Amino acid sequence: MKCVCLFRVWSLGETRLQLSVRTSRDEQQQQPPPPPPPPYPSIRRLEQEVVLWGKSKDELHHRIYSQQPIRDWEGQPAHMYGEIIHSSLISLYNSYTQETSEHFLVLFSFHLLILSLDHSRQDFIYEGILPLSGLSLQAVSLDPDTSHSPHVFEISSPMVDSKVFICASAAELQKWMQHIEDRRYKSMTQSMSPSHCALSCLLPCDEQWKREELKKYLLQAPIWQWEGSPIQHMGQLGYISIVHIINTQRQGLQERLMVLFPQDVLLLSVDNNRLNISFEGRLPRHSIKAVERSALPGRLEFELIGELVEPLQVFCTCLEDYRNWIFQLQQV
Repeated sequence: MKCVCLFRVWSLGETRLQLSVRTSRDEQQQQPPPPPPPPYPSIRRLEQEVVLWGKSKDELHHRIYSQQPIRDWEGQPAHMYGEIIHSSLISLYNSYTQETSEHFLVLFSFHLLILSLDHSRQDFIYEGILPLSGLSLQAVSLDPDTSHSPHVFEISSPMVDSKVFICASAAELQKWMQHIEDRRYKSMTQSMSPSHCALSCLLPCDEQWKREELKKYLLQAPIWQWEGSPIQHMGQLGYISIVHIINTQRQGLQERLMVLFPQDVLLLSVDNNRLNISFEGRLPRHSIKAVERSALPGRLEFELIGELVEPLQVFCTCLEDYRNWIFQLQQV
């Protein structure tokens, strides 16, 4: 029996073809994957984009936080207001002149800072800081034809005149509306402890530095149930102290914060936790007079009388307060 063995004989051309195919497959397997597409700019990179005077947002925020003074600044240092949530260049619209001016708006955790710009000196100018808890916010239109109206929102408060801001785009308007509403809601719902409230540190105002800081605080903080023109329009704030008052309709002493202005005496109450201030009344100075009633030593008491005001007995907590109020309120 013969055994027949079959062998395949490859031609040179077939061998080259196989080698070529194999080499091509090996190269495909060894070739590195293509590079991924370029990523979108990160938030960090966006923050480094030039915003104003050749500076990024981070650099502008650092300048606001730093010890470098902002022109005409009032109140506590900027870093005391906490984290900056959002900021941008924005235009402030004057409804009387119908003109706009460029401003830099800064949103802290619970306050809104308004800065005007001095481009010649590359400097910020302080225009005011508003507590969010007392603000109302709404999108408005300056043009009857809403299709051509700029991107505008308005903030208002019982304490200050309303302000109208024009954003650069619809997206920027949406950011401001969302951020302010979110922080405003948190400012009204977040329970604060007395240790986190400046008011609790300033009362009782028994030292001169406390009086001066309390004056600044009153011009910035919300005052609940406020009536009449904004407190900023009442003129130079004069003397201020804690007193206790009795009138003919109430029994017992009522603690009040009494504040002297050129034309009025303002009466405010403070809650037990020293967190909030409420409006209690405003007495025109021309219609009241302070009369010393007590002949007893150590009784720092006088009476406020007037034709249109029911008599109020006022008890001071120290001799300095008593003398100041008698002197101021007996002036013609």
